This record gives sequence, structure tokens and C-alpha cells, in this order.
Amino acid sequence: MATIRPTSLRNLSVLLRKPRSHRANSTSSSSSSSVSQTEINHFNALASTWWDPHGSSRLLHLMNPLRHDFIRSCLASQATPAPSHGLRYLDVGCGGGIFAESAARLKGTKSVTGIDPSREVLNVAKAHAKRDPLLQEEGRLRYLDKSIEQLPLPQTVEEQYDILSLFEVVEHISHPSPFLESCLPFVKPGGWLVLSTIARTWTSWLTTKVVAEDLARIVPRGTHDWGKYVNEEELRGWFAGKEGWGGARSMGVLYVPGLGWREVRGGEKWGNYFFGVRKDPG
Repeated sequence: MATIRPTSLRNLSVLLRKPRSHRANSTSSSSSSSVSQTEINHFNALASTWWDPHGSSRLLHLMNPLRHDFIRSCLASQATPAPSHGLRYLDVGCGGGIFAESAARLKGTKSVTGIDPSREVLNVAKAHAKRDPLLQEEGRLRYLDKSIEQLPLPQTVEEQYDILSLFEVVEHISHPSPFLESCLPFVKPGGWLVLSTIARTWTSWLTTKVVAEDLARIVPRGTHDWGKYVNEEELRGWFAGKEGWGGARSMGVLYVPGLGWREVRGGEKWGNYFFGVRKDPG
């Protein structure tokens, strides 16, 4: 595993340490969750405004098109063409369903499962999905009030997923290594784990904490904990130590007021970024 440098707030070697036990031989998940009750309470308070494009989740609505762009770039990078239909998505930490709904509407999608430990936020997601008859088709979109640790492990390749997404999730997890370990078994051979998060730099502290939360109030105070941010090279190093995973890709992005999110070359080194890694084909 790559060496993780300490920071003034937190030693990331602790954050990214290997879990004491691995559940790969288990047929069911732990009843625990990587998400703290404090984080759940924070997002419960935002549930009622989740689908307000000008509300507390405004930046997530604006970022959603880039999520799909990044996934398409990951699939396009494969040496062999990705399937054009029948894709299964597992959206971990789906919140109110912004990405899950949009993925379920794609022509090539077979099914989307969104999971989140916040029941209040999931109730918002379920209610919003009822507005679209397409999303009511059997198997198209389902929401589960569970964390990844509570989800039964897949027993066959057919039960695994082509895309496992972790959008704006990792920076809310106290111990990312056990959390990521819990996600790996759900990705089928040849599938992708994709995420978006924030690099732990003084630039990101200034933009996400001082400007976004305290000055501009673009997001509610307390949304971010700078000490939980994970750098792109730390993720890349962690996955480099995992047998059967490769093809890591990243894309830096920046929010520009009035213009929305834009790709920024090299931005993964100092701010918001997308990261994707592929499980080796069987």
C-alpha cells in the first residue's frame, strides 16, 4: 500500500487502514454501518429540500451530468466494448435519488438499486420516483434502507453490479478502508467502482469550508469535515494494493458560479474529483 502522509487534523494511515476482519467469506453483511449517526442526522435535516434545484442540494443537481460523463469515459476506456444494454447499478449513499433516478432512465439500464442509511431521505427518494411512470416498472428502480455493510453479499455474478457508485460519500466516512472493502464484492468482473470526493488540501479547505459553507452559504454548515477528505493518490495507492483491480482513472472538477461544474485538468490534486477503477474481467 502506498505511504499515506499525516495531516494536521488526522493521520490518514489510520483512515485507510485495513479492517481487522474481511467479510468476503460471509454470505451476509455486518449489521453495523460506516456512516455515523451524526452524518445521518445532518442529511435527515436536508431531506425536505433534496429535490429543490435551488436548495441545499443544488450543487449535486448541477454535478449530476458530469457523473454520467465520467462513467461513459470509464466504459469507453475498456479494451473491449462495454455492454450497451442490461447494465445494473448499485448507488451507495444514494440520498434523495438524484443520480439513481437519472441512471434508471438511461436506455441501457436494466436496474438501479439505491441504498442509504437515512430513512427520511429515502422516503423523499421514493416519493419523487412515483412521479415518473417509467420508474415504476418492475425492477427498474428500488430503494433500500440499508448501508453497504447491511446488504447481503452477492452469491453469483448475476447478483453483482456493472456500476457501483459512491458519489459524494467517501468524505463522510470516518474509516474509508473497511467501507471500500465492503463495496468490492458487489462489483462484477469487468465492472466499475466510480466515486466523486474531495482532495485534502488547503485549497479545498478554503473553497469547501470557508467559502462554500461560511461565506457564500452554498451548502449548509457542517456538511464537510476536511479531516475526512481523501487524496486521489491515496485512493490510487489503496487500489493498487488490491489484486484484481486496475485501470484507475480520475477527473478533476471545479464549481464555477454562474456556469456550474467544469472539468479542470489536474484538479484532482487539489479539489473535487471523480475516480474510477475496474475489476479485472473474469
